[in-house]
Amino acid sequence: MDKVYVVYWSMTGNTEAMAQAVAEGVEAAGKEAVLRSVSEVSAGELKDLAGFALGCPAMGDEVLEEGEFEPFVSELEGSLSGKKVGLFGSYGWGDGQWMRDWAERMEKVGAEVVGGEGVICNEAPDDSAVADCQELGKALAAL
Repeated sequence: MDKVYVVYWSMTGNTEAMAQAVAEGVEAAGKEAVLRSVSEVSAGELKDLAGFALGCPAMGDEVLEEGEFEPFVSELEGSLSGKKVGLFGSYGWGDGQWMRDWAERMEKVGAEVVGGEGVICNEAPDDSAVADCQELGKALAAL
């Protein structure tokens, strides 16, 4: 993969900052990062890729954002078997259940979640979360 897509949804900018850190990791590993808000990309653009990153914060009762991101993920599900997917997102409450649910959902449709779980952070990403996101980008670039 010469290009690694990093697709995200962000309301406060926290998940966008994480997406930028994932993209930095991709580029540090020598690949081109294609950083896109979910409104700027179609599920069809990802269906033939071996892997990519998806980022969404916890919303409501620890679920994915339901207006744009959830429909996007639902459309992707039919083409995820055998793909490697990096997951990331921020949260403001709870314990990260939305990410565990999301990772399990991806695995049920045959995707491999890179790193075995998603990268999460409470509110804005601190230095540790930024580093974790950069490592996720490097791992995706190595595919």
